[in-house]
Amino acid sequence: MAISTAIEWTDATWNPVTGCTKISPGCDHCYAERFAERFRGTSGHPFETGFDLTLRPERLEQPLSWRQPRMIFVNSMSDLFHKDIPQEFIARVFDTMEHAHWHTFQVLTKRSSLMRDFLRRRYGESRGPGHMWFGVSVEDGSRRSRIRHLQEAPAGVRFLSIEPLIGPTGSLDLAGVDWVIVGGESGPRARPIHADWVRNIREQCLRAGVAFFFKQWGGARAKSGGRELDGREWSEFPTPTFSIAAE
Repeated sequence: MAISTAIEWTDATWNPVTGCTKISPGCDHCYAERFAERFRGTSGHPFETGFDLTLRPERLEQPLSWRQPRMIFVNSMSDLFHKDIPQEFIARVFDTMEHAHWHTFQVLTKRSSLMRDFLRRRYGESRGPGHMWFGVSVEDGSRRSRIRHLQEAPAGVRFLSIEPLIGPTGSLDLAGVDWVIVGGESGPRARPIHADWVRNIREQCLRAGVAFFFKQWGGARAKSGGRELDGREWSEFPTPTFSIAAE
């Protein structure tokens, strides 16, 4: 069975890799690291080695056996484009995603230039399969270069995850972007989120015609602040206008 999840914008998770290393301030209070490290040293547990980067080849073909179509967040416990993951292993993850075309795969990274370069090698000048969505994390205005890398990538669907939002983003170039997710940080050391930061992003999405999804206000408990922004929940999803089959 697919691994169910409480993440509002997906149905299931698939982790052919687990573990990661920090790359920017958005990683400082990583929920995945906090979860995995609880089990470090527990013999026989999947996270016996905590949040150390670990390839899990036995999981590579899992989605092929999940017959019910669903949205699948790829590597919720890692970053598929971490520099220490062999290119050959990433290619095998792509093989599975391309073959399991009845699912929608959501791949999110902070290693935006590495993702762009891999997609260019894989798909050339064409946009990739429409059932494979690729996104970058942008936690504040200092990380907007990742958006440019995303725009330069031949992704089937492009999205931004502005979570945790830890500072104002300023003006965003949303050309070629299909979806924006925004959320506050959660956990015992959650940094504050300001409503005006969220409203600014929402208004930019509305002007650009980009689907907007507000995930949470966050806080010590992820769900405690709810999801309402100005009296309503924003749960928009992109609507791909094409679907290109991989060769």
